Amino acid sequence: MTPNMLRNIPPVNELLESKPLQVLAESVSRNVVVAGVRSFLDNLRGEVTQVAAEGSLPSPAELGQRIADWIVQQQQPRLRDTINATGVLLHTGLGRAPLAQAALDELVTIGSGYSSLEIDLESGFRSQRHLAVQHLLTDLTGAESALVVNNNAGATVLTLAALAAGKEVIVSRGELVEIGGSYRLPDVMSVSGAILREVGTTNKTRIDDYAAAIGEETAALMRVHTSNYEIVGFTEKPSIEELVSLGRKHNRPVIDDIGSGAMVDFARYGISGEPVAGDSVRAGAEVVLFSGDKLLGGPQCGIIVGRRLLLERICKHPLMRALRVGKMTLAALAATLRLYQDQAVAERAVPLLALLSTPLENLHNRAVRMAPQIAATPVVAAAEPLETDTFLGGGSVPAQRIATWCVALRPRGISVDELARRLRSTSPPVVGRVHKDRLLLDLRTVFPGQDSEMIAAVEQLSD
Repeated sequence: MTPNMLRNIPPVNELLESKPLQVLAESVSRNVVVAGVRSFLDNLRGEVTQVAAEGSLPSPAELGQRIADWIVQQQQPRLRDTINATGVLLHTGLGRAPLAQAALDELVTIGSGYSSLEIDLESGFRSQRHLAVQHLLTDLTGAESALVVNNNAGATVLTLAALAAGKEVIVSRGELVEIGGSYRLPDVMSVSGAILREVGTTNKTRIDDYAAAIGEETAALMRVHTSNYEIVGFTEKPSIEELVSLGRKHNRPVIDDIGSGAMVDFARYGISGEPVAGDSVRAGAEVVLFSGDKLLGGPQCGIIVGRRLLLERICKHPLMRALRVGKMTLAALAATLRLYQDQAVAERAVPLLALLSTPLENLHNRAVRMAPQIAATPVVAAAEPLETDTFLGGGSVPAQRIATWCVALRPRGISVDELARRLRSTSPPVVGRVHKDRLLLDLRTVFPGQDSEMIAAVEQLSD
């Protein structure tokens, strides 16, 4: 019965003498192996005490191998380099935009030693960390000043708290967005202390609706880009220029949350409707908010650009310290922004732009070359090139499709979901998308150098 099984569990010292655990101890710390054995045995004792029937334990040698395999699995980092074959360029689950090599190089340089994060090297006096990127952001957008915080939600909370706490902010009902993770603009406004003043209807808001709502309690007018959905048909909304004109007439600032943060016009890649940060500044918006890790292609952060006096108020708010970013984010962002000083350079060096601008013929040729190699693997019954379309992702332009080529896999002897699961377990993991009983490996989001890795990953699998 169970007491006998518990007595038969080998002691830690005996298991440590098994060959698999001795080999493992040579590649990782012995302390890690000892702790792993103890943890595994604790779990095993818990399982044994829950069974009523007589059972049998594996031999010490077999148990040692199981423990070694378990420790190796536990030592795998949760955050792993992954091949994105989903076709979704800004896949939130896969970390959104990959960083440019220049940003990675800067991370190594700044992260491997000390840096001038908050010191002015000329005077020797203390400085402010956001100055590391301020001039780059003002040069690229035309704004008077700039700040960087942890993400765009943080930028929104901080801006509203600094400029509108206890006061009203006028927003169109059609712009009260909810994005991933149940992030809702009304909730953010409530947390900031600002009071939401809704105007218009879901599909139609006119400039007169804003004008009628302005009163003594109005702190600002706000426009929010509805990046993750579209309202089509019988619609109307004022332009940013109209909002700015109204705001200046009543001496109220306009806050423009453009969301994904394009630095260039994405119409050149066949994507329309994404606002450009510099355009909002030139239109007169006093404060413009956007993300750094979406269309900009930089690290996760929230960027605030606009009028110097307003940004000074935002910078002095107590939340600024809670939401500020560290040297690694600033280093990667600065390196990414420098690439945008020449648009041709940015298109080659910023991975998001490079993937977007890859010619369709290039993707087709790669799919044709890869398909027969993947079809020859044991778990694949068929693999063929497939022309289809995909999406930008990250809450951007959900209705606009991007042309692409995939390698479409039909599994042999297993379900398509099982094939997808097994590929996610390879090294490196490969994440595709399932569509109509086939697993699609979409080359729009696969770097050319990863083609051979993806083929090798499929070859690792057994039926």
